[in-house]
Amino acid sequence: MAREYLKKATLTARSGASDVTETVQTILADIEAGGDEAALRYAAKFDKYDGNIILTADEIAAAADLVPDRLKDDIKFAHDNVRRFAEAQKATLQDVEYEVVSGLTAGQKAIPVDAAGCYVPGGRYSHIASAIMTVTTAKVAGCNHIVATSPPRPDTGIAPAIVYAAHICGADKIMALGGVQGVAAMTFGLFGLPKANILVGPGNQFVAEAKRILFGRVGIDMIAGPTDSLILADKTADPHIVATDLVSQAEHGYNSPVWLVTDDRALAEDVIQRVPGLIDDLPEVNSENAKAAWRDYAEVILCADREEMAATSDEYAPEHLTVQADDLDWWLNRLSCYGSLFLGEETTVAYGDKASGTNHVLPTSRAASYTGGLSVHKYMKIVTWQRASREGAKRVAEATARISRLEGMEGHARSADVRLHKYFPNEDFDLTADG
Repeated sequence: MAREYLKKATLTARSGASDVTETVQTILADIEAGGDEAALRYAAKFDKYDGNIILTADEIAAAADLVPDRLKDDIKFAHDNVRRFAEAQKATLQDVEYEVVSGLTAGQKAIPVDAAGCYVPGGRYSHIASAIMTVTTAKVAGCNHIVATSPPRPDTGIAPAIVYAAHICGADKIMALGGVQGVAAMTFGLFGLPKANILVGPGNQFVAEAKRILFGRVGIDMIAGPTDSLILADKTADPHIVATDLVSQAEHGYNSPVWLVTDDRALAEDVIQRVPGLIDDLPEVNSENAKAAWRDYAEVILCADREEMAATSDEYAPEHLTVQADDLDWWLNRLSCYGSLFLGEETTVAYGDKASGTNHVLPTSRAASYTGGLSVHKYMKIVTWQRASREGAKRVAEATARISRLEGMEGHARSADVRLHKYFPNEDFDLTADG
């Protein structure tokens, strides 16, 4: 059967998106031209904050004193998990040296970027986990300088737990600056900071647009849209857990899509019945987002079998993908388009979001069809090198000269010619394009 929508979204993640490009371009241009003073003006306007921009050691220590010991232990636990997983990822990057032909050796080196800028959201929610995810991976990668910036609250500054997390995870500087002005300060090297080589971390539409505009002069992790999640569930799944997991991700934002894909009609109908009550049971600030996301963006899709379920999932390429179904190994081997995969009822997206070790900065808006999420690799440049003996480069030089002339690039050809004539003066070479 063709897949059946038991619940169809009335909006998409791009519906109603305002055009913020002009606003962001204006702010970036003002700050690039005006430097620190311009950034401070925008901080006063948007953050309504007039404290220190770069936190002092005493301010960091004071913030740490405000964090309860149990929360400190939880942050340390999450940091340790993320750090160890990042170290395992880094171990997969090996320098390579390979003799392509006798006498000509080529190689690969993985070199960390020098300066990383980590944006940590701090508006409605204090994104402690984003500090852990972005700063820890940059530290493990070997970046020489790491800045973490987060929006300060009027009169109080950055949430103490964010400050503490960024500090223990290895941030060299912590900056109280939000939005476009925070992104700009890291990019342009304001307030005595080195210019960032890469910008990472989630943010609102203004932060995302600033990163998009700046991409090219600085690297970015990805262009992020609203977070999204998909659950694949069969008749073995617990409908209460499925519904709870959908609601847990819908609370991210009013436009955060959540999708259920199943081959069991009874399960689908049960979940649809449960979700509204679970949303109503949330605190008001959370339920507002979840209610709108479920009403306007959520979908429940009924498929014929697990193959159609998997194909549907790959088409949606979700940021977060959960499987609550039989035969988990089949799903692991079959699925190919997702930011992060959560196999079985015993794990959940919330674990990955906060503490299990995998990174929560992930591709949204179907970008998982071509890229993965933030990792140590994002901070690394994979560069190549080569070295040759004269004899080893001889055949390469001949091929280079002839190919270059066929392409009409005489200067390239002559850079090969000159070496052949110098190293092998007594030999005749046919270096014409049609030879």
